[in-house]
Amino acid sequence: MAINASIATVGLVKFDGTGNFGLWQRRVKDLLVQQGLVKALYGKTKKPEKMTDDEWEELDMKAVSTIRLLLGRRSHVRCHGGELNCRDLVESREKIYVQIPHEQTASKAKVDEDKAMMLLTSLPASYEHLVTTLLYGKETLELEEVSGALLDHYQRKHKDSAESSGEGLVVKGYQDRGRKKDKDDKSARGRSKSKSKTVKCFKCQKKGHMKRDCPEWNKGKEESSTSVNVVADSESDGDMLSVSSSTDGLNNSWLLDSACSFHVTPHRNWFDTYRSINCGSVRMGNDAACTIIGMGTIKIKMSDGVVRTLEEVRHIPDMRKNLISLGTLDSKGYSYKSENGIMKVSKGAMIVMTDIWGPVRTPSKGGAQYFMSFIDDYSRKAWVYFLKNKSEAFAKFKIWKAEVENQTGRKIKCLRTDNGTEYRDGDFLKFCEEHGIKRHFTVRKTPQQNGVAERLNRTITETARCLRLNAELPKIFWAEAVDMACYIINRSPRVALDGKVAEEVWTGQEVDYSFMRIFGCPAYVHISGEDRSKLDPKSKKCIFLGFKKGVKGYKLWDPVAQKVVISRDVVFDEKSMTKAFKEEKSQAAESSNNIGRSTVQVELDELESQSNEEPHSNDQEQDSTRSDRPKRNKRPPVRYGFEDLVSYALLTSSEDPSTFQEAIESSEKDKWMEAMVEENESLSKNKTWELTELPKGKKPIGCKWVFKKKEAVSEKEGERFKARLVAKGYSQRHGIDYDEVFSPVVRHTSIRAVLALVADQDLELEQLDVKTAFLHGNLEEEIFMEQPEGFKQPGTENLVCRLKKSLYGLKQSPRQWYKRFDSYMIQIGYTRCEYDCCVYVRILEDGSYIFLLLYVDDMLIAAKSMCEVNRLKSLLHKEFEMKDLGAAKKILGMEIRRDREARKLWLSQKNYIRKVLEKFSMLDAKPVSTPLANHFRLSGSQCPKNEEEIENMSKVPYASAVGCLMYAMVCTRPDLAHAVSTVSRYMANPGREHWNAVKWIFRYLKGTAEHGILFSRQPGTNSVVGYVDADYAGEVDDRRSTTGYVFTLSGGPICWKSILQSIVAMSTTEAEYMAVAEAAKEALWLKGLVKELGLNQGGVQMHCDSQSAIYLAKNQVYHARTKHIDVRFHKIRELIVTGDIVLEKVHTSENAADMLTKPVTTAKFKHCLDLVNVSSL
Repeated sequence: MAINASIATVGLVKFDGTGNFGLWQRRVKDLLVQQGLVKALYGKTKKPEKMTDDEWEELDMKAVSTIRLLLGRRSHVRCHGGELNCRDLVESREKIYVQIPHEQTASKAKVDEDKAMMLLTSLPASYEHLVTTLLYGKETLELEEVSGALLDHYQRKHKDSAESSGEGLVVKGYQDRGRKKDKDDKSARGRSKSKSKTVKCFKCQKKGHMKRDCPEWNKGKEESSTSVNVVADSESDGDMLSVSSSTDGLNNSWLLDSACSFHVTPHRNWFDTYRSINCGSVRMGNDAACTIIGMGTIKIKMSDGVVRTLEEVRHIPDMRKNLISLGTLDSKGYSYKSENGIMKVSKGAMIVMTDIWGPVRTPSKGGAQYFMSFIDDYSRKAWVYFLKNKSEAFAKFKIWKAEVENQTGRKIKCLRTDNGTEYRDGDFLKFCEEHGIKRHFTVRKTPQQNGVAERLNRTITETARCLRLNAELPKIFWAEAVDMACYIINRSPRVALDGKVAEEVWTGQEVDYSFMRIFGCPAYVHISGEDRSKLDPKSKKCIFLGFKKGVKGYKLWDPVAQKVVISRDVVFDEKSMTKAFKEEKSQAAESSNNIGRSTVQVELDELESQSNEEPHSNDQEQDSTRSDRPKRNKRPPVRYGFEDLVSYALLTSSEDPSTFQEAIESSEKDKWMEAMVEENESLSKNKTWELTELPKGKKPIGCKWVFKKKEAVSEKEGERFKARLVAKGYSQRHGIDYDEVFSPVVRHTSIRAVLALVADQDLELEQLDVKTAFLHGNLEEEIFMEQPEGFKQPGTENLVCRLKKSLYGLKQSPRQWYKRFDSYMIQIGYTRCEYDCCVYVRILEDGSYIFLLLYVDDMLIAAKSMCEVNRLKSLLHKEFEMKDLGAAKKILGMEIRRDREARKLWLSQKNYIRKVLEKFSMLDAKPVSTPLANHFRLSGSQCPKNEEEIENMSKVPYASAVGCLMYAMVCTRPDLAHAVSTVSRYMANPGREHWNAVKWIFRYLKGTAEHGILFSRQPGTNSVVGYVDADYAGEVDDRRSTTGYVFTLSGGPICWKSILQSIVAMSTTEAEYMAVAEAAKEALWLKGLVKELGLNQGGVQMHCDSQSAIYLAKNQVYHARTKHIDVRFHKIRELIVTGDIVLEKVHTSENAADMLTKPVTTAKFKHCLDLVNVSSL
């Protein structure tokens, strides 16, 4: 009783498991303190020394009884009777009411947060601001809070809608654009802000309840819950499907899924047609696999009564929802967009507008006085047909209808016209009625109701007027101008299509503008040999009028013959159409005689100043006509004229004679004659041809002498004079004179790999040259050639050469030579490498290797023993006419220098670089320290914008300069890889800033002309090692990333690359991962190559500075940020598992590939060069 009195005095309430356990626990402790029982809470371990066991047990029992009296009946049920003392009792209650609920709450919060995140990410773009607020405004997400926020937002946005936000987008039939409302129903516009007390149901029209609470509405939904909703042909203006948010019957509704590959349902009884299949399984979001057991079609009755058919639906019993694949609908021509909270999936309906323009006072060439235009409302594609009379409108419509319906497979559903009698003709109306075509007529004197067609006709006529006046053609060509105007409009961006092109929307394919030409420009049509004699001109001048429909040819007007010509072999003179070009042309003719052959300076500023100083004659030009225009003064073509001093100097800088006549008239004619005699004797010795009469029906090909001075290989030898007889193979015809032409050559990577082994193993390195290499190939075709100039024997002038063996210039010569050489090498016991078919290897008796590398007629031989090298030379001398060049000093423009004692080998192109600098007048340029500075931000926006800029840049040898730089980069200069890769992207249309970047590279070469690759024997360098890096989104135009990698052997680089990635990466990890995958392919090839060269190594070490990319490559885990990465990039994982690739982390400062992806500082650039042994000799 005393205890109960104390409890009543304190005011404690019995704890039944639903209240605040912490507060109750503190109050119980206070009560135990008052009663002197608090010591029992500390357990037996803290029993007072003066207290006996019996006293302690009595104290504990009092405390336990007090606590139990404060527990409700529900809490007593949870007591297991195992609590021996007060402390155990309190701890057990604490575990039940504190720890376990806390864990359950944390788990539930985690699930709620995941569901809330899934709900937010599934929302359309119109909820973007709300999603951003919810995601970043709170630290945690709760499903109930997110759902409430969405519901409030939706109700604010759609006050007249009674449907709430649900789990997904549910498909419902959508036929009318809006809800039908009675005129007398004033409440049809929605509830007012004050919420009127009189509520009327929109379903049953009764007062007292809303639509969502309507019994008839709920009954209808229950009946339709067993049916399904879907897509097919609709009776409305388009094949349309609408989507809204609803929570009613999701298991029996269809959800639109943009990530689903095909339509899916778990219900077998829904299928109208069904067949069992076994086509694998579907991977779900939780990594579970669901098996596909069948496929068929499902007929679906929509809520508006329309029956639609969904085809190729997969039956997956383990699915919980019915999914419609937006990707499948997109591939079938459907499009989808969201408007006012409703997603519409539609297939472009053939709603067609048409109108007739005319009459015109001047009939066309074909006698037409009208044109009839058609325009598709969906794609805005336009068609034009020409009429002599309006009565032809019905016939033209039938022709157009048959064409478009046959091309697209879609039917015309609506035709909108004005009230012209040609459109209201009885036959026209009957035809449309029979084919189910709805007719929309405009109100009298209201053309704006057919505004799309009216505006199209205005645009066509205005465009056609400009085209005809610009071409200075008479009015009789108005039809051709209209046809061309329609052609241009269909291929121009349209505002109604958000900048898209009508032709692309109609066909679904990208438009090709490469064959577009200026209307009315002069064109020269080729005259075939059958229509002309030998003295007649090969072409005739015509005027371009457009394109002939259904013919792959140009439509042209012959002013002499006064007829239309259709031809494919046409050369256009578009520049003569622009006045700026005419002015520049006339001024250039006047000033061409004043330009001297001075020193060439490749500077864009000077070229621009020349063009700006030329006077203009706009007034004279405007008054001039075609008839009184002055004739052009004869001068070299603009492309190679003296005003283009750069191009002219580059083309005429060679000192070698170009013809036989120049050779025998030069000061060195004796040496050239000696070279020609040597070549002719070699051909005779090889029995390359035999003289014979030309058979009837055969035509011989020509030949010419090619002369070249070659640098001395050593100081003892002087300059070599070489003459080569070359056949004019360009006159050969495929399938008659030749068939296969491909001939492989050794890769530069293979050459550098062998040179690295030569330096590491101190091998002998010899060089051979095949005299008249192509003459050793046997011909399989019968070819006749004219006798060489200067070597016709008396009495045989009328004979021709029947070729028995291949000759330089013939298209099949390289392949025939390779086939002959390859068969001989295999015959003498050598093995052709599988990884490079121009590398031949043989294992000698002592276990060493001998290598032979073939590049057309140049050979490199490397072996440990000189005896084996000489033995191979003797075998080659027996079969082919060879020239022994001794120790290799130069191959393909790459100079080789060795220090055999130190086992070092240098590879450089200093002479080639010096010639290139001299060629482009950059020998006196000021050197710079890096090939591309940070201030260069090259992009497509810097390309020329107008004719003047294009004309100025056409005088700059941009492509030639980049080509010269590219050869240096490919052979010995990995430091140029990123810079050359960047400037080469703009070769089609370079701008001034791009040319400045090229000149910057030349300035870098001026200071580093003697830089080259060093191979040496060092510990740990006798295996292939790679470095890989990526620059994320470094490309300015399309934000693609750059991949760069370099592989070394014997300390020097043997393979490198800097290239834009094919797709846009979404993160740095993805960019680095794709770069690693790209480098892994090269590493796999290098491993196979060096293995065939006798170097057995384990996995190729690849160093990457991205820890996340390494983790992603080594761990095959699913991650939401990487699930979109293409499967082909995951090959790296397999290579790592098999041990072919060993991926290791390297610090960014020690990654040599960093210089291949972006401009870096001078210190970093020099450090990267030191890492791969690229330095001066």
